[in-house]
Amino acid sequence: MQHPQEIDRHRSVVVELPLEDGDGDCATFDLEKAVCSHGLFMMAPNRWDTLSKTLERPLRLSENINDDDHGQSVLVQITQPSDSPHSLLLCVFGTDSLSTIHRRSLLGQVRRMVRLSVEENKRVKQFQEICGEAKERGFGRVFRSPTLFEDMVKCMLLCNCQWSRTLSMAEALCELQLELNCPSSAASFPDPDNQNQLKGVTSKSEHFTPRTPARKESRERAGAYGCSRNLLERLTEVKEIVDIGKPGVTVTPAFSVGEEVLQKSNLCQDTTEVCEVSTSAPFNPDPSDDRKLSSFNHLGNFPSPKELASLDESFLAKRCGLGYRAGRIIKLAKGIVEGSIQLKELEEACSNPSLSNYDEMAEQLREIDGFGPFTCANVLMCLGYYHVIPTDSETIRHLKQVHARTSIIQNVQREVENIYGKYAPFQFLAYWSEVWHFYEERFGKLSEMPHSEYKLITAANMRRKRNGKCKKLKITSSENLACNLEG
Repeated sequence: MQHPQEIDRHRSVVVELPLEDGDGDCATFDLEKAVCSHGLFMMAPNRWDTLSKTLERPLRLSENINDDDHGQSVLVQITQPSDSPHSLLLCVFGTDSLSTIHRRSLLGQVRRMVRLSVEENKRVKQFQEICGEAKERGFGRVFRSPTLFEDMVKCMLLCNCQWSRTLSMAEALCELQLELNCPSSAASFPDPDNQNQLKGVTSKSEHFTPRTPARKESRERAGAYGCSRNLLERLTEVKEIVDIGKPGVTVTPAFSVGEEVLQKSNLCQDTTEVCEVSTSAPFNPDPSDDRKLSSFNHLGNFPSPKELASLDESFLAKRCGLGYRAGRIIKLAKGIVEGSIQLKELEEACSNPSLSNYDEMAEQLREIDGFGPFTCANVLMCLGYYHVIPTDSETIRHLKQVHARTSIIQNVQREVENIYGKYAPFQFLAYWSEVWHFYEERFGKLSEMPHSEYKLITAANMRRKRNGKCKKLKITSSENLACNLEG
């Protein structure tokens, strides 16, 4: 494996994604509005840069276009140039060439995240025709993840906790993904004490007792790879958790210290078919790129099913603060790895979402441990079913503050149908457009909110004073970003 410090961080490939479909170009597509449209964009490893209006995150270079569980992770920046608004530009760091299959894989993931397809474009137009307010706001697309698995896990993280904890759990999972891929670099650590402790290891997983430090302490990294030494030692001791050294087994690399990519030795060579990558405008890194790339110092990609399936439940729960969710996430990952849960088939079945097959899809999801009505409805929303509104305490708060409707969990579904039924089959889009607008009236434009303030979007900060008015929350930025707090 190539040492990360040997990789030229300015090596990059730019891929163009035209915003066109069979009906003509997507003249109304706006990357900022497409990304900053749901709380999923705030969850790691996504990072929206408020100054450059660029989405930054790692994506996997899958060898098989239908397989998102394997492949090297690379840092990708996605932007919509003001001088060429009919295209998105993907800057892929850490490489100077991409194979055709890698290029298609990246483009497919980006299309999924911002819902770029002929069908989605038609649905945006149809929705905006019946909801004038949404059209005025430019709302019609709801951001999602590059893979269905990431969506499913993040929807589980939305349940039964405050938004700040949801953000922390997602971030911890991405930190863990980086750590899980560090043992392959164990030789890079010259510490004699560390090497001595790696002797006499046991392969018995039952001897593995999690001794995970607090999250604050876990950020203290060892060596250039940014990996927790304590975790490195324990994962090296337990072969069942990461099968390092087994014949034919390689470790999927994470992108490293922000600006470079850890490349697998068996992926350093491109396939024989290499595409010519074209762009309508050259990508010229500016000094601010160092600041943007350094934001990924302690994060990896979102973990894949294979990376989570063999983990110890107790360890995962403690390391990432997941609580009871850890067991459910591991079961989901195992089901996918073992083949009992077929995400590709599920996504294909939802390629043309309709009222007629919603119940069938919901029934399949409910068979998965941890997928109750709220999680199922959120996952199906990510898959394009917009006629069912996932309801929880936030829905109850919104109906009370905006519509003066007092409801409880037992009747809130009936209340939302009474209010938003006229927008069928886009009830969720109408509801979420309204909720998102309320958030921006309260906090200012969310695409301009500093990352450190995301955790402030809580019910407690949306309560009205006794005079019936919402207190405006003062947002400050460590980057001295001037946020428009008056909407």
